[in-house]
Formats: sequence, C-alpha cells, structure tokens
Amino acid sequence: MRVAALRARRSSSSSGTPRVRQIRLNAFDMATPGHIQQGMWTHPRDTASNYARLDYWTGLARLLERGLFDGLFLADVLGVYDVYGGSPAAALHGGVQVPLLDPLLVVPAMAAATTHLGFGVTSNTAYEAPYLFARRMSTLDHLTGGRIGWNIVTGYLDSAARALGFDSQMRHDDRYDLADEYMDAVYALWEGSWAEDAVKRDTAGRVFTDPARVRAIAHEGRQFRIKAMHLCEPSPQRTPVLYQAGASERGRRFAARHAECVFVNGTRPDIVARLVADLRGRAAPRRILVFVGATVVVGRTEAEAQAILADYAAHADAEGALAHASASLGIDFARYDMDEPIEGQPSQAIQSNVEAMKRMAGPALTKRRLLEQSVLGSRQPPIVGDPVQVADELMRWMAAADVDGFNLSRTVMPECLESFIGLVVPVLQERGVFKTGYAPGTYREKLFAAGPRLPEGHPAASHRF
Repeated sequence: MRVAALRARRSSSSSGTPRVRQIRLNAFDMATPGHIQQGMWTHPRDTASNYARLDYWTGLARLLERGLFDGLFLADVLGVYDVYGGSPAAALHGGVQVPLLDPLLVVPAMAAATTHLGFGVTSNTAYEAPYLFARRMSTLDHLTGGRIGWNIVTGYLDSAARALGFDSQMRHDDRYDLADEYMDAVYALWEGSWAEDAVKRDTAGRVFTDPARVRAIAHEGRQFRIKAMHLCEPSPQRTPVLYQAGASERGRRFAARHAECVFVNGTRPDIVARLVADLRGRAAPRRILVFVGATVVVGRTEAEAQAILADYAAHADAEGALAHASASLGIDFARYDMDEPIEGQPSQAIQSNVEAMKRMAGPALTKRRLLEQSVLGSRQPPIVGDPVQVADELMRWMAAADVDGFNLSRTVMPECLESFIGLVVPVLQERGVFKTGYAPGTYREKLFAAGPRLPEGHPAASHRF
C-alpha cells in the first residue's frame, strides 16, 4: 500500500471516532528464551536467546523509549513448570520460561541507557523477607531516578514452594492474606522509617543524617515480626508504582486495596469490561489504571500481516504451550487424549485463568481445541492487520472494555516491537490517543500526572513518618 493511500485511510478511519483517553503501553517480557508465545525463540530472526547478554536488555530499553512506551513490564516465576506429565522436561526442552534470570538485576543497566522508560518488576511475597525486599526496591528506585514499579504476585507453583523448603505452596486465599500483611510491613519501611528531611548532607556540621528524624518501625503480625529502621534514605517515589495481576475474587479485593495498576488477561472485551467495572468500583474513589494483555502482528498491508502470522505460527511449540497452560491452570494436559473432555479441577494455581478458560471454552474444552486456539504458542489470540486495522482494534478495546492501555507480549524479537513502533504508533499519534513526548517526573508522575508519592487515600499513607 502506498504511503498516501495509507494516510488517507488513517484520516478517514479516525475522523468519525470520538476522542478517547490516552493509550498507555508497556512491553511485556521476561528474562528467558520463551515467555508467552512458546516456540518463537526458534524463528531465525528472533534474538530472545540472547536474554543473558546485557546489551540485549539495554538495546530493548532504548528501542522502547524511542517508541515512547510507558514501561517495560518484566514477568517472573520461582520454580519450573513441571505439572505437564509430572516433569519439567517439556518446559526445559521448549525453553518455556526456563532458564530464567532475576529480572531486578537487569534494570539498572537499562535505566542507565534511558531517561524516561519505567520498569515494572515482578516479585513474590511468599518467599522473601519484607526487610530485604524493601531495601532492594528502594535501591532500584534510587538508581533509576524514580522509575521503578513492583508487580505484586503471590505465586502459583508447587515447584517454587519445594525449592524454598516447603512441601507445597500455601492455599490460594491464604497467600493473599500473607501478601496483605507483607504490604503493611514494606509500607512501614518505605514510608515510615525516615522523615522527608532526615538526610542533611551537612559537610560543615559533619552531619549526614539527623538521628532524631529516623526511627525503627515495629511490625508484629501472624507471618512477620520486624523491629528495624529501613536501611535506605527516602527514594524519589518511596513506595514503587504498584502493579497487581490477580483477577480472582480474593485477588480483586487485594488489588482494590493496594494496586495502582492492574494487569488483566485479554479474553473478550465484554468479559474484561465486567472485570474492570468491578475493580474500579472496589477501588473507588481511588483511581486505578487497567492494562490488558495483547499480542500484535502488524504488516504494512493486511496481506503482509497475515503472511507474517503464518510465518510465526510455523514456529509455535504445541508441547511448550501445553506445559505453560498446565502449570498456570493446575491441569496436567498430558493425561488427556486429544478429544477427551477436560474438566478444570480445584487447584492452588491461577484461579482466574481457570475461570477464564471455562468462560471461553465452556464444557467442550479438549486438548485439540486448546491447541487450535494457541495460534502462536499461547492461549492469547493475536491482533493481526495493517497499521489502521491494529489501531482500530486497540481503540475498540479501550472503548468496549474501559481499559487504559496494553501489555504487549513479544513474538519475534525485536522485530515485533520495531514494527509496532514504526507502523502503529504513528497512527495512534495522528488520532491524538498516544503521546508525542514524555512528561517529566517519576514513573508515578508520568502515569498519573500527580505527585511522586502515593496519594493520601492509599493505605501506605497511614504509615508515614
């Protein structure tokens, strides 16, 4: 399609579209060869196998900042996917989120390579002491200049529990009870241990910190007992931007209390709209941003996009997709024949994934049907089209589901992001729904156009010095 024709389509498509809120964009990634779309690392143009090289991450960060992305959302798990066939063999064979690096350790280098990009890192509340974790996040907030966020997770793998010395993980809702207490502990450390004016840096008076303006916090709970001062001076945001991805009943209660940004799976806009309305109602009057997961395959024309999709699909890994699904759903798909009906059994895995699977597939779910839906090695159907078609679909989701933005999962790296930035971002900018430059300030200030600290209505505020 010629450039003039494409511009004409952009103009005509957007002219009758009502103005919507600004779209927020995160890249959704993981420090591993295979993240969501299993098998894409085998594509000859994919570079994800370089995940253990620092220049892979600094190059990604520069690319995302060039595309004006709000952030890089880094997933993480503890443990391996060993539900499928009762073994980690399929996950290891297919590079399904293993091998896997610690996402927090790649952030400082990416921050040094950029100025504005935010970084959302995933960390599990079940297996790390709040005192140690609070220092790690304050350190990252300092080293990034206030560009760090935390995706709060409670875990879902028994293999992680065994790795940390337990027979199995805690029950689903009990993990959220622990997480509620964990949050109170880290809030107290981040917000309540050091006064804003505690650090003097007074060389003449030889006073770096005023001892009267620092205090030990005292937390006594069912899971944690802490009496200590926080080791870090106040960082630009103090508490990082808080992400959460639980969509179960208990997860939504947790999100409504703590989260500033919520990540939901992209099933259908009507299903997501009901979930978003529930989350916003629970959190009111506090504002939250909702990001929906999306996979985009874009070409200069629709025919080119379909050709790219077929090329990518040829590399999809069916066994890898089943290994991933088995772990997240708590169902061993290896036990079923291709056309045998599959019943979701009670488990301590991701309950919202099981509920979403039932809504989408109904009682007729089989392994064959699951694999037919896994076009690119995951259960997430891709958005496919030319730049205008992709922009139309993203805006349709914004309007129909009342979401604020998207977590874009990778396919073939880095071309999937280069194509999106080069083709889709200009269309969104022409329509006035995506920024043309970064606002100043911390990650929180950029996202909410407010101050660097959590608002007074947030539970963290009750812990302030």
